[in-house]
Amino acid sequence: MVRFIIIYLLLLSTVCAGIKEEAEKTVKSFFGSGFKVEMIKYDIPDDIKTRLENKYRQKFFRDNLYIWKIYRGDTLRAVAALDNVYGKSLPITFLVVFDTQAKVINAEIIKYRESYGGAVKEKVWLQQFRGKDASSSFEFGKEINSISGATISAGSVTKGIAKLTELINIIKSDL
Repeated sequence: MVRFIIIYLLLLSTVCAGIKEEAEKTVKSFFGSGFKVEMIKYDIPDDIKTRLENKYRQKFFRDNLYIWKIYRGDTLRAVAALDNVYGKSLPITFLVVFDTQAKVINAEIIKYRESYGGAVKEKVWLQQFRGKDASSSFEFGKEINSISGATISAGSVTKGIAKLTELINIIKSDL
């Protein structure tokens, strides 16, 4: 069992290699030149983490998130957060970009590892999150369209974006 855990952790670290860099590249390409990007590793406070996990019935993948602060000059213009959710059996890594009011301005799938359900990577599906904030409804199958053949992945990503949106709203003054 210990051997399995060690192999799993080595595989996971290999699979995750380059994810942070890919996310930062995505952030920089979204904003273009003239913006400064600063990455922080944000430890999610235990009480907030537990409350959101219970509300959305979905665990955070880790106790911390990578968050990028996007500046124009000295003014904070946006933040981007990287998180993971489980699809059917493997993690889906996604990035959500928020304005300073914690409204979604972009969502991207950074790494999709499942053999089925890849339609969640499509920009057309991800665009429906734009403009949503912590007070928005993220009801899967109603406000957020389901995807035939990607029900588990689409539902997981929807919950993950909703959970991350509420988290960013809670912590925006700390950023």
